[in-house]
Formats: sequence, C-alpha cells, structure tokens
Amino acid sequence: MTAETPAPPMEPAEIAEAIVRAVRGVCDPEIPVLTIEDLGILRAVEVVPAAEVAETAEASVPGVDDGLHAHVVITPTYSGCPAMETIRADVQRAGRDAGADSVDVELVFSPAWTTDWMSEEGKAKLSEYGIAPPTGRAAAGPVGLSLAVKCPLCHSLNTAELSRFGSTSCKALYRCNDCLEPFDYFKVH
Repeated sequence: MTAETPAPPMEPAEIAEAIVRAVRGVCDPEIPVLTIEDLGILRAVEVVPAAEVAETAEASVPGVDDGLHAHVVITPTYSGCPAMETIRADVQRAGRDAGADSVDVELVFSPAWTTDWMSEEGKAKLSEYGIAPPTGRAAAGPVGLSLAVKCPLCHSLNTAELSRFGSTSCKALYRCNDCLEPFDYFKVH
C-alpha cells in the first residue's frame, strides 16, 4: 500500500474563488435546473478576511476571526418569494462547505428583479426543462405588450393562457393548442 500525499493547503485566494463558485452554483429550489446566477437573483459575492468583518461588528464571532467571511447579496424575484429562506440556507451551506468560516446573505429589493437579468443560458435551461422562458424585455413604461408564448415541447406559437398564476407566482399556466400539453411560462417582469 502506498500512502497518498495530502494535497497542499489552499491559499486564501483559492478558497475565496471556490466560495464564489460554490455560491454561484446554488440552485433555485423551485426550478432546480437554474442556478441563482442563471436566474439573475445573485447580485454580488464578496469574500474578505473574517477579521475585517469582526473589526466593523460590535462583537466578533468566536473562532472565525482567522478565516474568511462571505457576504452575498440576492434580490428575490418577488418580495414575498417563499423560496428565499431556502436559498439563504443553501447559499450559507455552499459557502461554508467551500471554506468560508461565516456567510451572511443580504436581501436587496431595489432595484426590483426583472427577467431581463436572467442569463441566456438560464432561459435555454428553462426551455429544456419544459418551462417556456420569458419572451421580450420588461416594460419600461406603463404599457405592456403580450407576445405569443412558444410551447417548450412542440415549439408551436398556438398557445393560450389558462391562469395568470402557475405553480409559483413568477409563472403563468399555459396550454398548447397544437399538442394540447399544459406548461408553465416564466412571466416577463
């Protein structure tokens, strides 16, 4: 038997990069094929020495002053999004698993999230998953224009809205008039 040589310890910069990658890779609990980065709700990830955070805090956190602290900023898709607490816990877990000694998650509501922040890769993932991605851009003024929604299954534009609210607040329920399958549509807003 040969003994494996342990990997050299990672440098703080390498750990910080791993933390950022881990946070970016956290999946949305309601649409698990999308990461919070794909969805556009991840606004910022900052990794700093925990001692810097302890200096600005009223009291330091015992045992973490020597390590790294991650500050993560997210914007919910809706102010009452029920997934935010799960996302917060998943972000904290991912950051700690990647090497952060502490992780705080800040919710920012302004500017309000818009589907314009979704990545093109995220929109493609939605379609592959069977959810029609948002079409067009969020309205800049008071007048919104509805565009045809393409069926993610047969790609027909012959679709109809069944309900303005689907399985979650950010989706509407549609049916394809050609293949007759119901599907969720991620609403533009």
